[in-house]
Amino acid sequence: MSRIAARFEQLRAAGRKALIPYFTAGDPHPDQTVELMHEVVAAGADLLELGVPFSDPMAEGPVIQAACERALAHDVSLADVIGMVAEFRRDDPDTPVILMGYLNPVEVMGYAAFADRAVAAGVDAALIVDMPPEEAQGEPLEAFRGAGLDLIALAAPTSDAGRLRMIAGVCRGFVYYVSLKGVTGAASLDIDSVVAKLSEVREHVPGLPVGVGFGIKDASSAAAIAAVADAVVVGSAVVQRIADHRNDPTAIKAEVGGLLRGMREAMDASSGSDGEHT
Repeated sequence: MSRIAARFEQLRAAGRKALIPYFTAGDPHPDQTVELMHEVVAAGADLLELGVPFSDPMAEGPVIQAACERALAHDVSLADVIGMVAEFRRDDPDTPVILMGYLNPVEVMGYAAFADRAVAAGVDAALIVDMPPEEAQGEPLEAFRGAGLDLIALAAPTSDAGRLRMIAGVCRGFVYYVSLKGVTGAASLDIDSVVAKLSEVREHVPGLPVGVGFGIKDASSAAAIAAVADAVVVGSAVVQRIADHRNDPTAIKAEVGGLLRGMREAMDASSGSDGEHT
């Protein structure tokens, strides 16, 4: 059983939902990334989504675009990010790690080489924003599955039944439902529309957990999503705190840790959990 499947099984048994923070590797400085990974786990994160900096992150709003620019100023590459995960794994063998990024760096490294190197370092899954299910078929999917690397697929408010069935055919780990039309950090959540769409997503991706991201900014929105989804993904709110305190590593850990602890507490309260972290 993969680390991701095992973690979701543990959470289901405990009556809890997954908290998945995103931040960009190398932001604000490469030396701080691994320490921040450990900090967010201590604050209640169940899985980590680590962004691979890219020069044209088309799905991202200005907050995460700026984070990519700060990381790229330090020449952080895909190989560097894989190395950060390997360093993280020396002290944390259990927390699942997902690399989130774009296709170009993976193509440059090569699908098989990327999958093999990522898994050897302790990466559990990849979420490649600009690789839709059609393009994942064939060489990419064969390389990933051959190496044991899960592919996380994105579903959107516009995904119809045919698209959702296609997603189910390539996705492993969990489905990431993008709750908003637009880029990260762009708008406010409409919980009713999320609830309605999640029932459709689940109908076509049976057996896979469904996480929801985009628009989750605070403890109350995290709790609202936790009441209806299997996982809550928070990105721009974390990255904004990193940006606000980018010259003070101690403050970054305090602010990000505080945000996630508040979310964790609110999520556990909404599900009736005793809050014990698995």
